[in-house]
Amino acid sequence: MADYNYEFKIPHERVAVLIGTDGKVKKELESLTNTTIKVDSKEGDISVSGEDPIGLFNVREIISAIGRGFNPDIAKLLLKPDYCFETVNLQDYCKTKNDMERLKGRVIGTAGKCRHIIEELSEVSISIYGKTISIVGEAARVSIARRAVDSLLQGSMHSKVYRWLESQRREIKRSTL
Repeated sequence: MADYNYEFKIPHERVAVLIGTDGKVKKELESLTNTTIKVDSKEGDISVSGEDPIGLFNVREIISAIGRGFNPDIAKLLLKPDYCFETVNLQDYCKTKNDMERLKGRVIGTAGKCRHIIEELSEVSISIYGKTISIVGEAARVSIARRAVDSLLQGSMHSKVYRWLESQRREIKRSTL
């Protein structure tokens, strides 16, 4: 059987979260995905290897989610087959650092209210970290949250986005009955 390998980086300040107390998170991820994870804690370089390409893909997604600010417990939801991880790069929407801060503020809202409403109405988890906004959840719900975030980043009014989210939530509830 072939041995597969991925190498990538996560932010230095997120390495400790990936490793966990006494290496607990790293060991658990290795066990759940049947992979080997090597971490260069000085540089944030991550190397994952294993024989199962699906396990490798999953662990890479989970580590990327942790690197984008998610709690490891939320990131581990990506092991479920219908869950996905998506990242919006704020640099695609702005020209200056001030624009980026303003756009992050639009998505976060006063005291985190906007982010909380999007999370609640679309039933996903959102992390706003560095120059990105990341979403973890069931695939259909992630696409709804992504569209709401895109709308806000393009200047839509919050109330209009909330109404759209509420209609999408009703639609999902109707289709699951």
